[in-house]
Amino acid sequence: MFSPLRRPALTRSVLKRAIQQNHRSTICSKPPKEKIGPMQSVFALCVFAVTLLAPAGWIMHHIPNYRQRSPPQP
Repeated sequence: MFSPLRRPALTRSVLKRAIQQNHRSTICSKPPKEKIGPMQSVFALCVFAVTLLAPAGWIMHHIPNYRQRSPPQP
């Protein structure tokens, strides 16, 4: 009936139990050595936003120039 090459299907509970047994927790019990203030957080968010939005803004600003160019010759 059962083929030796075919494994029986794992149920969700068996799979969940297997994952939980192999999971190692990485929870720290100590408070952080240095606290990050609001200025560092704001600075980091601003740098992140500029990094993402600057290239998109550059492209959108130059769309008229891109439209006026002739297509490249093969």
